Amino acid sequence: VQLQASGGGLVQEGASLKLSCESSRSFGGSGVGWFRQAPRKDREFVAFISWRSTIIDYGDSVKGRFTISRDNAKNTVYLQMNNLRPEDTAVYYCAADTVLAHSRDFEKYNYKGQGTLVTVSS
Repeated sequence: VQLQASGGGLVQEGASLKLSCESSRSFGGSGVGWFRQAPRKDREFVAFISWRSTIIDYGDSVKGRFTISRDNAKNTVYLQMNNLRPEDTAVYYCAADTVLAHSRDFEKYNYKGQGTLVTVSS
């Protein structure tokens, strides 16, 4: 499985962006997580969604502003980001795993995609 994150860009504070994480083939039961890493900072958990969307989890810093969703028919997971702040600036990565029921640990995922850069200007 190859994952491709897309949808990043340069926006102003308060704007919205929608990221996509597309799999090269069916996710096949995988849970998918979004993570981000800002310059000189550790990678941070952003959101997780289980295969049937029965488990959804958000990091505290994005709760109420970001929404994760998925379309399994399109092999794609989305991250709708609203009311963006400069501190949301980071490279955003998606990761998938066929075994994990739920994890906030990027290293535990067996498939990881290339990132997409989100820059929020003030």
